This record gives sequence, structure tokens and C-alpha cells, in this order.
Amino acid sequence: MEHAPTQQAAHPSPDQSAAAGAHAEGQQQHPVRLYLWIWILLFVLSAFSYMVDYFQLQGPLRWTLIIMFMLLKAGFIIGIFMHMAWERLALKLAILTPPLALGVLITLMAIEGDYTFITRLAFFVQ
Repeated sequence: MEHAPTQQAAHPSPDQSAAAGAHAEGQQQHPVRLYLWIWILLFVLSAFSYMVDYFQLQGPLRWTLIIMFMLLKAGFIIGIFMHMAWERLALKLAILTPPLALGVLITLMAIEGDYTFITRLAFFVQ
């Protein structure tokens, strides 16, 4: 003999339906500890970038360190706080490929510009 569903089973509470909806949509809950570690790491990387200026490093070493710390911080922010680490590969490639392509093209243009400048110096300044 079947029993009729109870009121609670027929109509779940808003908390139960929200939890079921979040679980059904595939949302993930990330530990707060991870966010705190990344936050501390970002502070450490910022301190290192300020130390580059404090120790008055100059030339290519200065810019290499500043850009390296900047890219590391941006990578952690994009990967963890913007949840890119948990996205599908297709979405990662769709978002990351254009800036990487621009970076490669800018690097190639800088190399060509240096070559042109050096060639002009060699042939026209005598």
C-alpha cells in the first residue's frame, strides 16, 4: 500500500531547493584556506616587487624582476580568484590565447625595431 507524499517531501524548503540547485548546476565550493594562502602569497610577491625598488636595482634585472612578479600575481589572481583553474580547457584557451598572441607579436615588433635601429646606426652614422 502506497502512502501519499508528506508536505515536506512534496514541497522542499527554500534552503533544500537552493542546495539541490547549486549541486545540480555543478557549482564548486572552494576552501577559504586556499584563498587565504593565495592572498598571503600576493602580499609576499608585492613585498618582493617593492624590494626591487628599495634596493635600487637598475637595468634589465630591475625590469625582469618587476615583470616576473607582476605576471605571477596576475596569474594567481586569474587562476584562483577568477576561478580559471577550475574551468574547461576550451574556455581557458579562448580567454588566454589572444593576450598571449599579442605579447608574442609585440615582442617580435620590438626585436624588429631594435634590428632596424641598429642597422640604421651602422649604415647612416659615419
